[in-house]
Amino acid sequence: MIETSGLKNLFDRWERVWHEGAFDLVEACVTPHYIRHDELGDRTVSREDYAAELSRLRQARPDVRIVVYDHHFDGERAWYRFTMRWTDRESGEVCTRAGMQSYRTEGGKLAETWVVMQPIGSAWSDATAQPNWTTHISGR
Repeated sequence: MIETSGLKNLFDRWERVWHEGAFDLVEACVTPHYIRHDELGDRTVSREDYAAELSRLRQARPDVRIVVYDHHFDGERAWYRFTMRWTDRESGEVCTRAGMQSYRTEGGKLAETWVVMQPIGSAWSDATAQPNWTTHISGR
């Protein structure tokens, strides 16, 4: 079982992959075969293919940010309530999508995830963003 500090370190690195394009960290964050349950269906992707997927997403949405409102770590599991935010390259408009994501880890790496996203334009209106993915707002 991974300690909470291990999950914190994992998701601190994973945040860098998403926000900084630090794709060199993907190998340290994702098992060789990552099981995803998302809008594309249930699928298993190699970590290299998933890194390429993330790279394409960042090319299409260079300013993409994952704004986290709540998270919880428990053993080898984690969940997040978040809003994805980016600027549409054609219109210049800020776009958002609210979502929930749950993770299962193995050996300190992401092994499986379940993602539920709301439509474009959705956002959590009842929450204040955390300073980063693994730091709760004081008093919560």
